[in-house]
Amino acid sequence: MTADHDSVATLAPPPPKRTAYGKETWKEIAFLLSNLFTALIGFVYAVVSVLLGVGLSVTVIGLPLLALGLGGARLVGRSERARARALLGLEIAEPSPLPARGGFFGWLWSTLKDPVAWRTQLYGLIRLPWGIVTFTVALVSLIVLWPVLPFIARGLASADRGMVRGLLSPSDELERRIAELESDRGVVVDTAAADLRRIERDLHDGAQARLVALAMGLGLAKEKLLDDPETAAAMVDEAHGEVKLALQELRDLARGIHPAVLTDRGLSAALSSVSARCTVPVKVTVELAERPAEAIEGIAYFTVSELLQNVSKHSRARSASVDVWRAEDRLLLQVRDDGAGGARFDGGTGLAGLAERLGAVDGLLVLDSPDGGPTTVTAELPWRSRPST
Repeated sequence: MTADHDSVATLAPPPPKRTAYGKETWKEIAFLLSNLFTALIGFVYAVVSVLLGVGLSVTVIGLPLLALGLGGARLVGRSERARARALLGLEIAEPSPLPARGGFFGWLWSTLKDPVAWRTQLYGLIRLPWGIVTFTVALVSLIVLWPVLPFIARGLASADRGMVRGLLSPSDELERRIAELESDRGVVVDTAAADLRRIERDLHDGAQARLVALAMGLGLAKEKLLDDPETAAAMVDEAHGEVKLALQELRDLARGIHPAVLTDRGLSAALSSVSARCTVPVKVTVELAERPAEAIEGIAYFTVSELLQNVSKHSRARSASVDVWRAEDRLLLQVRDDGAGGARFDGGTGLAGLAERLGAVDGLLVLDSPDGGPTTVTAELPWRSRPST
């Protein structure tokens, strides 16, 4: 046998042999005999929950009842997958949970369009006649068809396996990904709305208020220009100072949206700039042969910026470090400090929100912060190359 044949044999070993009346056969017979009982329960549940919800849909309680019935169908599907796993040796992954949505109507809409629940209800409706057939055939075979019982059990169980796979398994990875993307979209929208509110608040309370005061001051100086030129000059001088402060506030606001140094010179220069504003000395090491996409670069910058703010506010550290590097198709960031440690995702440091924002772009945040320190936060982002110009 050649090496190629050996590798094929290693990758695709033959299925294990089973005896005619081994434990696998008896498990299949137990599954077939229990089909009638479980199919009856599933059929009654599907008919009652769907008809009741649809029939009362003209009232305010109809759709909530239908949604509750669909939620219960997920539990029915879970029990059937567990039965198939235990008796048929069929490993079926559990479907992804419904994405969390705020409020009653968000829950209602998510549940009513849940494909997993609807397929489970369909499974319950079509299982009753099949359950009667398999129960009857298995019972008769135990009594009068003993010699061919293992073959009958295997054939019927194979049909059951196909039915469970077709109706009770997740819709491959697509369904999981759709649920994740729906949840991530909500996080992105909420984050964008919060950023817009922050920018509006900063403009209203900062630069806008200062410019209004500046306009009023210049108006008063204009009135006093002829009558009291010394006072007018002092007011103009004060207004000049206000202009400088307003410009600085606008620069800070622009830096919070997207810093110019990041656009012009990349992550290394931008992170060196943000680390200089940290209250502890920070060593920055960026090892990137090329720049990632602008969006990924921006997320990386603001992630490090927020983590360094935590170092300044909470860590009681004497020094910190920032390391950035690429590993295959991922961009990795690591911020480490020698502070007191004890950081938690629910500790009011904003780490939970940061983890959600990274998750929305298929990123990851890992926290290692034992009591007494040190604290190490590692962020991982997808590497997306900057488009060629």
